Amino acid sequence: MIKRKPRPISRRSLLAGTGAVAAGLTFAPKLGWTAEEAKVNFYNWDTYIGETTLDDFEDATGISVTMDLFADNDELFSKLKEGNPGYDLIVPTNDYAERMILAGMLEPLDHSLIPNKKNINPAFQDANFDPGRKYTMPYMWGTMGIGYRKSKVDGIPDSWKWLMDSDRYKGRVALLSDSQGVFSAAAKYLGKSVNFTDEADVKAIEDLLTKNKPNIKVFADDNGQDLLLSGTVDLTMEWNGDINQVIEEDDDLAYVVPKEGSLIWQDTLAIPTGAPHPINAHKLIDYILDADAGAKIADFIQYATANEAARQLLSDAYRENPAIFPPQEVLGRCESAVYRGEGVQRMINDAWTRVLAA
Repeated sequence: MIKRKPRPISRRSLLAGTGAVAAGLTFAPKLGWTAEEAKVNFYNWDTYIGETTLDDFEDATGISVTMDLFADNDELFSKLKEGNPGYDLIVPTNDYAERMILAGMLEPLDHSLIPNKKNINPAFQDANFDPGRKYTMPYMWGTMGIGYRKSKVDGIPDSWKWLMDSDRYKGRVALLSDSQGVFSAAAKYLGKSVNFTDEADVKAIEDLLTKNKPNIKVFADDNGQDLLLSGTVDLTMEWNGDINQVIEEDDDLAYVVPKEGSLIWQDTLAIPTGAPHPINAHKLIDYILDADAGAKIADFIQYATANEAARQLLSDAYRENPAIFPPQEVLGRCESAVYRGEGVQRMINDAWTRVLAA
């Protein structure tokens, strides 16, 4: 069993670190690849790696890791769409991974360099957004819901209405700054699919968010859990693992997936086109998929791992936590987002810009 370590200072606050793949493994360069310096540049979500993972990787391989942080998929995509500024490994969510694949922004993986692929749960060995796992390896998965302070709200906030269509907790509510997440939650509240494509649906969501914006204290850059923990807000839209991290520090906090349903997402490990150290990136992927390393990561960040070998090393408290592994009843109300084309994406982006400016 992995012993739980203290939470980071700050989805997911390590600003830099070091790391590489399991000791003893050898990697033959792919045709066209040349010898690499012993480094890898990692672009990741905040609080989304184990406490010692990158240092352990460096100790095992001699390869150092520099890690930069992004707040959401929009920021990740924007950073890379005009060309890779030097990153070797990134962590896009499933629909953005699909978008990047179609745009030629990801390098095909060499599975022979990722022997720990065998540790992945069979349910994640393939993906409809990346058939054959040609470009991505699964990392973590989970839900988006509401984190709340029990002593400050009346009952369980089991509807998106509490965040999107009410002044009951005016000035005590945070939404994510992630356009896809917010629009998906609003779509579920309005009885629509998270994969809406009609302009009328975009307009209905925009109108809902604009009307309710005066009640929102902040659109949080992936730090809603910290705002909740500090008492800055009493309710926040957040990713389940981020709320799980702060629940361990304050038992007055809780997490719920609203009754209308929500997003179920999968984050992936991928190598962006033009990565300067692709071999080292493969090594870091393989290290993350190691059973012991993967267990330490999952236990520390409190997200659901797609690494079955790692999951088996963790405690019943982790494996049976419904906020990490929701019951089928909850999952049945959730949807995975798919990439709906640049036209729909442009409509959402434009509407989001208007909401923020309102």
